[in-house]
Amino acid sequence: MSVLADTNVVLGVSGSIAAVKTVELAHELRREGANVTPVMTDSARGIIHPWALEFATENEVVTEITGKVEHVDLFGADGWADVFLLAPATANTVGKIAAGIDDTTVTTCATTALGQGVPLVVAPAMHEPMYDHPGVLDSLDTLESWGVTFVDPRLEEGKAKIATEEAIVTTTARVAGDSPLAGQHVVVTSGPTSETIDPVRVLTNRASGKTGRALARACYVRGADVTLLHDGTDVPYASVERVESAAEMTETAVEVVGGGADALVSAAAISDYTIEASDEKIRSGGELTLELEPTPKLLDTVRASAPDLTMVGFKLETEGDDERLVATAREQLARVGLSFVVANRADALAGDETRVIIVREAETTSYTGPKTAVANDIADELAVEL
Repeated sequence: MSVLADTNVVLGVSGSIAAVKTVELAHELRREGANVTPVMTDSARGIIHPWALEFATENEVVTEITGKVEHVDLFGADGWADVFLLAPATANTVGKIAAGIDDTTVTTCATTALGQGVPLVVAPAMHEPMYDHPGVLDSLDTLESWGVTFVDPRLEEGKAKIATEEAIVTTTARVAGDSPLAGQHVVVTSGPTSETIDPVRVLTNRASGKTGRALARACYVRGADVTLLHDGTDVPYASVERVESAAEMTETAVEVVGGGADALVSAAAISDYTIEASDEKIRSGGELTLELEPTPKLLDTVRASAPDLTMVGFKLETEGDDERLVATAREQLARVGLSFVVANRADALAGDETRVIIVREAETTSYTGPKTAVANDIADELAVEL
């Protein structure tokens, strides 16, 4: 299931040049299952034509408040909207909303939404000096005190640029949806690890990290505070701990879990073997034998440090039928004391699609589809455990 399935999103667009990005934002909201109705200020219409958003959303664009009382239809007691997403939000619009000024379609909709208790998500976009203006900062603080959720801009090139589509859509889904993991701290390991052979060579594997990142996002959308352990870039839905080797990932997992985590989901493809690294590049051209040593099992090590922690493991196999895969997963389940094991096959490592079997002591459940959708299913299973 998509993170915004059957969610009614009103997309408020004000007069920032970032309005040019709202067509693709609308498409991304719809890809995640949302129904989208745009509302535009006159200034926004000077930057992007309403027809573009009508095409992107397949809904009529609200450009003025008429006798049809569009703001009430959208945000009143029986209103259509589940959430109001204001992206981009200019300094002018933020200040007006904080002051209760209703002289545009967007500000009138915001006042109605706030009065009715409809969640409001704001993605600011403006030049950085405007973002740093004391009055703008006061307005942002005021809206935050009212329960408004912000998607922080990217401070680049002297501008407070609108956040990425991924960040905006993910935050909107978190605000609009149920929060079965609210108040929980979930640690997710993701992707491959790498064992250094020499300064230029490593031992690694074919894992992409797609499932782990999707799981971290799915847990965040469900209200969790998420820490992601991987050898990748920052993401907008989790605190990232950069790790490279199996030892680094294991040590970091123990440390983060010891700080008060409620659950660990170990989706990473962690190296089973390591090697004593050479300080200098090994010369090529001759025969070479590498002496490999087994690495400690992350799940066993974390379990020893946190006996009562809710833990989920992954089990990957290349051979045998489902019966053998489930049997192997149950061995891991019993050995470590896991809540459940996600079992799958190696042919899913690099692709966007996957099939997994959720293995518990007495039952199994199968999920098939895009990794993002399957991650949502796994997160729901975790929510049941917690």
